[in-house]
Amino acid sequence: MAEPVTPRSTLIKDKDDMKVKMELFIMKIQAEFCRALENEEDPSKKFFVDRWTRSEGGGGVTCVLQDGKTFEKAGVNVSVVHGVLPVDAVRQMKARGKDLVGKELPFFAAGISSVIHPSNPHIPTVHFNYRYFEVTQENGEKMWWFGGGTDLTPYYLVEEDVRHFHSTLKKACDTHDRGYYQKFKKWCDDYFLVNHRNERRGVGGIFFDDFDGKSSEDCFEFVKSCAESVIPSYVPLVNKHRNDPYTSAERDWQLLRRGRYVEFNLVYDRGTKFGLYTPGARIESILMSLPVYAKWEYMHSPPDGTPEAKLTEILKNPKEWI
Repeated sequence: MAEPVTPRSTLIKDKDDMKVKMELFIMKIQAEFCRALENEEDPSKKFFVDRWTRSEGGGGVTCVLQDGKTFEKAGVNVSVVHGVLPVDAVRQMKARGKDLVGKELPFFAAGISSVIHPSNPHIPTVHFNYRYFEVTQENGEKMWWFGGGTDLTPYYLVEEDVRHFHSTLKKACDTHDRGYYQKFKKWCDDYFLVNHRNERRGVGGIFFDDFDGKSSEDCFEFVKSCAESVIPSYVPLVNKHRNDPYTSAERDWQLLRRGRYVEFNLVYDRGTKFGLYTPGARIESILMSLPVYAKWEYMHSPPDGTPEAKLTEILKNPKEWI
């Protein structure tokens, strides 16, 4: 969608560096996913490509499509940033079990993050994020790790669709370790919990963090498989449902569920918090995940026996899909 953030000369010189490999890969995934979404949209609608720089180091490419026929808002953001981690951001990492030595630490972070808010309530929302971190401690020791995941948030539950989504992710995981899918599926269910409502944000997927148990190359290959599974797991669902008829009541339910999505992203999501604590953070890109429209009603509860109640029950009690 755009030139990489890092100068070409550096990319060529350091082609074997994991920082370079990750940057080039996420730029590739961004382009492929945006093109796949544009194929499901009105031909007159294309992604707006917004290249930005960060005075403290690095920058990114934010791609956004708004007010389309298929997508009310679709965002695919790449960031490649470096600099010094402030105390609050270090604390965020320590809360995840990283025992970092020092108060302000040189860091590098490269990642791709995407949230798609479709117009039609029968198309699910999808989120994915894959990232790589390096931190240099006061003693000169480097720590690195990967993280990420892909998860689905439907407004109406179609079990066949959810099974397809999870099966595609499981296939990507099984290529590397047959134990990964179940482990990271549970992690996803636990992470995307809107605790104050005792319900999940959606029907899950996979999620992992602090992923450094094997060589960096092995970890990178796994992350590549996961990111490459996004298009086959999600785009068929868009194509299947983009022309489904829907009522104003179903649209209202979609807006209410989006409100719950917003609650999780602003109250609990660690990626959002990390971004807001990072000096020179680009707020528009960090909050790209928020929908254009959402809704909150006081004490709303769907009537028993309705499709809306069926979804709510699954969100409170996650199940095994495959």
